Amino acid sequence: MTPEQLAAASKPLVLELGEAFARCPSTLRRARLLGISGWAFYITGRAGALGDVRAETVAAALGFIAPEAVTDGWDAAARTVPPLEVAAANLAECCRWGTARLGDGAESPRLAALLGRAVEAADGSGMPLFAAWRAMPVPDPSPGARAAVGMLLLREHFAGAYLLAVRAAGLTPLEAVLAGPEGEAGAAACGWAPPYPPVGPLVRRRLWAEAVTDRLASAAFRALSTAEGAELLGLLGAARQRARRG
Repeated sequence: MTPEQLAAASKPLVLELGEAFARCPSTLRRARLLGISGWAFYITGRAGALGDVRAETVAAALGFIAPEAVTDGWDAAARTVPPLEVAAANLAECCRWGTARLGDGAESPRLAALLGRAVEAADGSGMPLFAAWRAMPVPDPSPGARAAVGMLLLREHFAGAYLLAVRAAGLTPLEAVLAGPEGEAGAAACGWAPPYPPVGPLVRRRLWAEAVTDRLASAAFRALSTAEGAELLGLLGAARQRARRG
């Protein structure tokens, strides 16, 4: 399996696991403790690692969420709590989820180690969110927490690579969302308002962008041997089963 093939095979697992903690009721309770809405916590929790920047900068970094929706969440949180504090709370929730859901698995140390090597080898050029998150100190050194943070970081790496690939394909972020599996429902969930452009001509470009994403993300997986890549896929699959059972 080549690094590019490993990136393609691991992508759906990483995308699911890297954000699983965000849907946990305990994470949503943390938003209430901070005095902000779940949406404000999601936006600022993801982009707060960038620091105290303008909403326009956040929208450009996130890419696929409508700028107006980004502004609503970012500005609402900023009136109550500093962005870096929200990001730190988000990271703490990721660690808590990892300890609770993955920490009791005998394979967690190995999963954390492989993910850590991939994250360290990843190229963060043009991916400000990934670079900012990689620079954040991890508050919990336990294997489950480190594995969860590794999946969060790789998720942001894939997201950043996809945004670069979408723009290179000549697509806007909205067009990429519309051409994706969720279509108009996905666009609405990301805050984009209709009317929407026709989807038909966009699908081929989106598929090209998916392939370029795998190419861009493959640098992270060159740090692993073929055997280690297969091992990582198995460990990610086992982690997904454990997380879904939880």
